[in-house]
Amino acid sequence: MSNKPQSLLDIFQEIFAASGNSSDSYNETQILSMLREQTNRGGAGEEFESLLVKMMKDAKSKLNLTLKPDTCGYCEGDFRDVITVYNSIHGYVSLLVCTIGVLANSMNIAVLTRRDMAAAPINRLLKWLAVADVFVMIEYMPFVIYRHLVLPEKLDFPYSWAMYLLFHMHFAQILHTASICLTLSLAIWRYIAIKYSDRSHILCTERRCSIAILTSFILPPILCTPTFMVFDIHTKNVTNADGNPDIAYHVDSDYQGTLYQANFWVHGVVIKLLPCSILTVISIWLIKALYKANQHQKNLRNYSACPAAEKMVKRQHKADKRTDRTTKMLLAVLLLFLVTELPQGILGLMSGLLGWCFFKRCYDLFGELMDFLALLNGAINFILYCTMSRQFRQTFRQMLLQPPLARFLPPTASHSESHNQNTCTEKIKSMKTSIP
Repeated sequence: MSNKPQSLLDIFQEIFAASGNSSDSYNETQILSMLREQTNRGGAGEEFESLLVKMMKDAKSKLNLTLKPDTCGYCEGDFRDVITVYNSIHGYVSLLVCTIGVLANSMNIAVLTRRDMAAAPINRLLKWLAVADVFVMIEYMPFVIYRHLVLPEKLDFPYSWAMYLLFHMHFAQILHTASICLTLSLAIWRYIAIKYSDRSHILCTERRCSIAILTSFILPPILCTPTFMVFDIHTKNVTNADGNPDIAYHVDSDYQGTLYQANFWVHGVVIKLLPCSILTVISIWLIKALYKANQHQKNLRNYSACPAAEKMVKRQHKADKRTDRTTKMLLAVLLLFLVTELPQGILGLMSGLLGWCFFKRCYDLFGELMDFLALLNGAINFILYCTMSRQFRQTFRQMLLQPPLARFLPPTASHSESHNQNTCTEKIKSMKTSIP
């Protein structure tokens, strides 16, 4: 044991001699002071890291050592380079998705608040889902502009940026959790409406819809409480571009604390995996319900009904088709949600199980890609509504063709109403003339 420190000390002396520090010998105190001096220089992090790497390589060659590879070998492979390339353009891609998503969800809100659309509880849930997505994207835009477009050029970490970063972290997580709760409410609502169709008018009331919406916005701050307690603003002594000492403010946490581990369990299991599991079960049930409905419609078409019952069969067939279209649209929304949220929940759970090393190697690597999928999930709903809901398309078309100020004018009678009024007037006149 005593020979190895002496050999390593010799290696340190040779390394310093090769780097231009001409001296016959160095003791341990001098070597430590040199390392501290390297640490306090400008760009200390990179210089000190490269110095240690060089020392390890020299130690390996001089002592003929077989260094144990890094045990934290998570997320290695060619795909890492692909994800890194995407991370370099994430700022531009996410900014485009946010811009399109804000416009698309604004149109969703405009259509779903129309009088003929706002009456349905399902549309109320979809409207508030669009509201949550709009605020998430609006808030994300200044973050991505500074983080990916301004910060790489300035390398400035002021206290105001750290404050905004902390606000962005909490605000985005709360509203995104609200979107998860609204999506879960949407799935449960549709499940009840189909499973208990004979009692849906009692179970799926306007009051219960309002309670579901209110709960979806009250519950997220409670679930995100561990995040509020884990992350805080920290300081770090750095050297600015002019070589003067400066302070960098950044958001960080205690990676070894119990609360930090509990935060990943709450985020990964309660907020992500549990809703995904419930949505998976409901989605499978909805797919089975659609299959049974298709079989029922085939049986109706093959049934040779009497002429008196033929109209009733056609009316029932139209109602079933309308219900199936709504179910298919909501099923597409749920499946898209699962595709975007399930990977993030799995990464959060594995970060809680495997610790800080997996978080830094994998969660940080896929962070921008997970953000992109979440933003895309919120931006693409307008396309789903337009392609899968005829009522949504008709209402959107009427809203576009309607003059800008027409909505503020009093409603005018339609052609049929005018015709009925004229007919009634003529009947009254004829009755008056017939009275002696």
